[in-house]
Amino acid sequence: MKILVTGMAGFIGFHLARYLAHRGDAVIGLDNINTYYDVGLKQSRLKELGIVVPEAGQDGVETAHTLDMYHSSRYNKVGFLRMNLEDSRAIQELFAAEHFDTVVNLAAQAGVRYSLTNPEVYLSSNIQGFLNVLEAVRKHPVQHLVYASSSSVYGIDRVVPFVETSAADHPASLYAVTKRANELMAHSYSHLYGIPTTGLRFFTVYGPWGRPDMAPFLFTKAILEGRPLDVFNYGDMSRDFTYIDDIIEGIVRVLDHIPPGCPSWDGMQSGISPAPARIYNIGNGAPVRLLDFIQALETELGLRAEKHLLPMQPGDVMATWADCTALKDDTGYCPHTGIALGVKYFVDWYRSFYSIKT
Repeated sequence: MKILVTGMAGFIGFHLARYLAHRGDAVIGLDNINTYYDVGLKQSRLKELGIVVPEAGQDGVETAHTLDMYHSSRYNKVGFLRMNLEDSRAIQELFAAEHFDTVVNLAAQAGVRYSLTNPEVYLSSNIQGFLNVLEAVRKHPVQHLVYASSSSVYGIDRVVPFVETSAADHPASLYAVTKRANELMAHSYSHLYGIPTTGLRFFTVYGPWGRPDMAPFLFTKAILEGRPLDVFNYGDMSRDFTYIDDIIEGIVRVLDHIPPGCPSWDGMQSGISPAPARIYNIGNGAPVRLLDFIQALETELGLRAEKHLLPMQPGDVMATWADCTALKDDTGYCPHTGIALGVKYFVDWYRSFYSIKT
């Protein structure tokens, strides 16, 4: 297939593009390579794909209107464009030129806490950007649009494990609001235009090449540098940590599972619809206490962590826990990487990438 992967310089986008390239698909990726976190890490991910992109201007975003593509020196069917999803004209021209079979939209402004201080960025990137993708697939039909949602849509809901049939109408951050809005926008386009769409609610993805703003990265860096860890809600939190390889397996299974719609829908349940639209949880299905995750890092690093216990931060939630029954039933998805092994793989990569001796 010819597959568009937006956010290809990001954590999940990079891993997905590499998997698809190995599988033999033609992959075109796009990313604006913004400065939300270390641009060097994003550039390094692209280099792993055989793609070298010149540095951008001072703001970290290439604003020129261009469809000039960078081609991979490692994979003969992989290309990359530096592009903003907010650039509707460029997105339309790209879809008109490439005739994609499938689209995986992973590009977004991430970060719960960042949304507290920079709310306008989330509206332009996550709402306007996603609308541009929907309009592009409406005018240039594809077999399937798969897009990233988030476990954050469940917000302060306290009934766990989280299931897709929950209303998910108590968000704790603007980031969560934009992700829930994406699900509703996708459903409307599926209903109106028959576009098959599947949203994936990711649960705390971690692993090699991970995001520096997330706990596994932050904790590892602090422990190695001998700095105290900021542990919120005094450590009384748990997360459904999901290893990146399990996430990629789930995405790939979903790509080939085009939602048919559910004619027997009772008019009440969320997550399913008579339209060809589906929403799935994609997680490990086994929440881990934050203090236990830190202990796993301590064991792998051979160092003790000093913990700075703090109250709950605005936008945070006590626990996440994915019920993945629907995804397993429909696609055979089965995560298999436990915390001990996942942490080992992450720490091994971290030491190698930053040249830290054991």
